[in-house]
Amino acid sequence: MNKLVIVESPTKADTINSYLGSGYKVVASKGHIRDLPKSTLGIDVDNGFQPKYLTIHGKGALLNSLKRDAKAADAVYLATDPDREGEAISWHLASVLGIDSDKACRVTFNEITKKTVTEQMKHPRPIDMNLVNSQQTRRILDRLVGYKISPYLWKTIKSGLSAGRVQSVAARILVEREEEIEAFVPREYWVIEAEFSDGRTSFVGKYFGEDDKKSELSCEEEANAVLESIKDRSFTVKSVKYGDKQKLPPPPFTTSSLQQEASRRLGFHSQRTMKIAQELYEGVSFGGKRGSHGLITYMRTDSLRISDEASDAAEKYIRKEYGDEFYPEHRRVYRSAASAQDAHEAIRPTDVTADPDSVKEYLTSEQFKLYKLIFDRFLASQMASALYKTMIAELACGNSVFRASEYTVAFRGYQTIYDDNDESGKTQRLPKLETGLTVTVKGVSASRRFTEPPQRFTESALIRFLEERGIGRPSTYASTVTTVLQREYAVREKKSLKATDLGKAMVALMKEHFPEIVDYDFTANMEADLDAIAAGKDDMKDVLDGFYEEFSKTLESAKSNIKEKAQQPVEESDFICEKCGRRMVIRTGRFGKFAACPGFPQCRNTRPLEDKPKPEKPVVKTGEKCPLCGGDMTLRESKFGKYVACENYPACKNTHSVVTYSDAVCPKCGRRLAELGTKRGTKYYKCEDESCGFMSWDKPTGEKCPKCGGYLLAKKSGGVYCMNENCENGKKKHSSASKQKKTVKGKR
Repeated sequence: MNKLVIVESPTKADTINSYLGSGYKVVASKGHIRDLPKSTLGIDVDNGFQPKYLTIHGKGALLNSLKRDAKAADAVYLATDPDREGEAISWHLASVLGIDSDKACRVTFNEITKKTVTEQMKHPRPIDMNLVNSQQTRRILDRLVGYKISPYLWKTIKSGLSAGRVQSVAARILVEREEEIEAFVPREYWVIEAEFSDGRTSFVGKYFGEDDKKSELSCEEEANAVLESIKDRSFTVKSVKYGDKQKLPPPPFTTSSLQQEASRRLGFHSQRTMKIAQELYEGVSFGGKRGSHGLITYMRTDSLRISDEASDAAEKYIRKEYGDEFYPEHRRVYRSAASAQDAHEAIRPTDVTADPDSVKEYLTSEQFKLYKLIFDRFLASQMASALYKTMIAELACGNSVFRASEYTVAFRGYQTIYDDNDESGKTQRLPKLETGLTVTVKGVSASRRFTEPPQRFTESALIRFLEERGIGRPSTYASTVTTVLQREYAVREKKSLKATDLGKAMVALMKEHFPEIVDYDFTANMEADLDAIAAGKDDMKDVLDGFYEEFSKTLESAKSNIKEKAQQPVEESDFICEKCGRRMVIRTGRFGKFAACPGFPQCRNTRPLEDKPKPEKPVVKTGEKCPLCGGDMTLRESKFGKYVACENYPACKNTHSVVTYSDAVCPKCGRRLAELGTKRGTKYYKCEDESCGFMSWDKPTGEKCPKCGGYLLAKKSGGVYCMNENCENGKKKHSSASKQKKTVKGKR
């Protein structure tokens, strides 16, 4: 029987095809095939919000190919991603391919492994119209908000701007944080530290307060009063408290927590994180007969649930690799948030025996880093807690009390593989102290400090803020942040997101005329309505009717009250345009602020705000002479990388690429061996003597073959072979000297 399986991604299609084998054809839709038109609203508001879907531009040929494949197949299975967006794509495919969506035509894979794929193919189901309607409602709401409000932004602020249910709220969050920073007034406070000694060991304590009451020193006079009260006096140990502290492991990753941690630990932006996670989910090629394997479960989830099978595998792995003491007395079960959809498990490795080091050679650097983060976090979530010993000593002089503390790690537990100890390196060792013991003061210092303004949101902090308030969904966080930056409502400043003047103007207009759209609770409640539709507890049309009834009134009010005189705040510069004589204004672009002529587009003159001369780069001579003119060859750099050029350029245009020489030598003539690379980054080795002619994709080892005395070359995939093809250790023979290629644990 000829069966057709349609997935979204070509990579996933290749992986799944290798599992299903003959009798199946797996093809990719490459995402959505239909969408709302770009040029018009595409929503019939007066006819039950009926959407008008069109084939996406450029997808016509692909759609025709899918139709031919579907017509030739005995059965068609729609295996798009296992979420609302994937369900909608399957529904669109069923509509255009003439597939009855009420029949068992839909299959989903939480992980791309042979076991899961073959098992799920046995249990197809009808398309879930509740999920489809939830996605359609979100799309219609976003279209109504964007297409109805954006024109007001174009008229009053700047053309090309956009409003959105979630993006406008995200911009508001950044703008209000910037306003908090600008309005912040630093408050003075003082910190007093004393160095104590019991006669053998010195340690530091900080001023705590008077008697048992904590107090803060708000001015220099208060600090001086404390200093005067303890001057030339000894301290007595008032109390010593010992304790045990247990730190539970963090739960496995959800989409938002993965984005946050990848940003904090790896410096990945959310969009980059999701792209790499998608690659790990869809399948990584292990070469040859071993094919491709999905390394992680589906990466768009807000659930903390872990399957019993995965928990069993983790327990077995932890007990074997780390010991029984590293596994908790009771298995860890994490409870998802009340708003979690729980359709999928948390993000975890599909096979715990495929540890990061065993698959490293098959992954890119970024894939390895993210896979290791996911792998370690999952294992840690199933391990025993970390244990600490704590000690807090209070030292008194009159009414003034100082505190000194320490903690030591008694058992690292899960932190053996996932170190999240924020106090690392910040503790001290205290001597053995007993109540009533007198200690001496070796020195006292008082320092004036000021409270700090609230920090700007980093990308991970913004995602956490959105998640905590139920704004948006895991699948939308990355695109939301990207849109806010693309619209220039905010810019990246170091690792933080800073609201721009444009963002402030947009948010001010939205808060005045469309307050509901940027209201935190309204946006979160709308997400709850979408969840209710997905669960079959609410109706798509009822939700849209309820929203549009108030929204249409807001639009009418805005039409009457918004006047075109509201303009983006203009900040003038000190420069006069040398082309037309106007005073230039300050604009913000993707690379920061610059001065621009206000006569745009008639005058397009721009200039940097600071005309700093570019520092001259030092001339680096390579030590070789130009064969054309005898000048010194120098090292240069362009946007394509480094190269070597004659110092007499442009009179002499002799150039060549930078040559790196390998530590190996040519096995034919013994001269230096150049290490070169192709445009795709593949390395090869070539003798510097053109007359020798030696070139190889594999690196010479410098060792000789024990069979024939020829030179051995090292294969990139592992193992060595003799360059003499007639030798039994030759490349075309099985090399007895070669190493065994690394295998992935649990994979064959």
